[in-house]
Amino acid sequence: MLNNLLFKFFSQNTSHSESPRISRKFSQLLFWLALSLVCLPSNGFAQTECPSVNVKIQNISNNTGVIACAIFESEEGFPGKFLKYASKVMITQISGTDASFEFSDVLPGKYAIAVIHDENYNGELDKNFFGVPKEGYGFSSGAEVTLSAPSFSDAEFLYDGGVLQMSIDLSY
Repeated sequence: MLNNLLFKFFSQNTSHSESPRISRKFSQLLFWLALSLVCLPSNGFAQTECPSVNVKIQNISNNTGVIACAIFESEEGFPGKFLKYASKVMITQISGTDASFEFSDVLPGKYAIAVIHDENYNGELDKNFFGVPKEGYGFSSGAEVTLSAPSFSDAEFLYDGGVLQMSIDLSY
C-alpha cells in the first residue's frame, strides 16, 4: 500500500510538462558553468604568497637557548626593550645554525628589526660589566654596534606591503 502511494505521488509530480523543462534547463546551466570553470586559466586559482616580512637569521653559534626576533615601528624602546615596545616578537628554539621568522599582517611603512640569541632564557641581551654583549645579536639593514647599540634609523628599512626577504647575521 505504501508503494502504491509513493508511485502515485511521483507519477503525479512528473506528469507536469514544466518539470522536465526546468530540470533540463538547470542541467544545461550546470553543464556550462562547469565547462567555464574548467576553461579558466589555472593560474587564476593558484595560491600566491601572502604579504610578509621573512627574516632568516644566520651564524647561530650554538643550540643553547632561543632566538628572539622583534620588529619595531618606531625608535621607542629600540633595540633593548623589545618585549615592551616591539610591535611583534617571535621566539623559536634553535635547531642548527639558521632560524627563520615570518611576520605577516605588517602594514607598509618604516620598520627596524632586532634579534638576540637568548642563551639563558631571560628575555634580554646579557652584557658584561663594560656593557659589551655576552650573547649573539643582529639588526636589520646591516646596522652595527659601535660604542653603543645602533639607532632605529641605522637599522630602518622600508616595507612596501609585499613579500620582503632579508637575512640578518648574528654577531657574538
